Amino acid sequence: MSSMLEIKDLEVSYGKIVAVKGISFSVDEGEVVTLIGTNGAGKTTTLRTISGLLRPSGGEITFQGKRIDSMPAHEIVTMGLAHSPEGRRIFPKMTVEENLRLGAFGRRDKEITKDIHAAYELFPILGERSNQPAGTFSGGEQQMLAMGRAMLSRPKLLMLDEPSMGLSPIMMKKIMSTVKTLQSQGTTILLVEQNARAALRLATTGYVLEVGKIVTQGTGHELLHSDEVRKAYLGED
Repeated sequence: MSSMLEIKDLEVSYGKIVAVKGISFSVDEGEVVTLIGTNGAGKTTTLRTISGLLRPSGGEITFQGKRIDSMPAHEIVTMGLAHSPEGRRIFPKMTVEENLRLGAFGRRDKEITKDIHAAYELFPILGERSNQPAGTFSGGEQQMLAMGRAMLSRPKLLMLDEPSMGLSPIMMKKIMSTVKTLQSQGTTILLVEQNARAALRLATTGYVLEVGKIVTQGTGHELLHSDEVRKAYLGED
């Protein structure tokens, strides 16, 4: 495996508040890497900075050997790094298919329709309701749409921010199963997930963030069986 994404000494500030405090980690091609931690640990801020929505106050972000920490977000997407954000952020008055096509805004090839049908194969409910306004969907269905829209940019690396938030246990299992499917199809995944147990079961590598710093790292299996992690994040004594 070769390293696809490199984060080195990343620091992100909101005014005088330092939200991310010099973290370093990497994502290798073909991996599922997860960031876990409590609310306010800096997970979402890290993803938003990688995707170009925030500017770092220090450090470097390298994607496939190229510095991207000063690039605009739309250029980062066209390089092959997509972001499915926390809260899904679909366009409620637009149809399912219109939302999906927005994911391909930077593409100029002739295979967009083919990839829309691939999204329908991954999430059949989207195909069944392709002309329905996205705002009429349930939370789980909107999450499927958000992931499908991100995949329409044909990402080499897909960042998922809290994909199971607010979902039923059955829908959460469906979303996590889809993450595994995407990995098996060749997509590298960087996953931020409040459900630490589900995330670590999928992850090849995991990093634990506390107040903007990485405090623990290891394989998903190692962290899942770490007494410290189990007590702090898995609700076990």
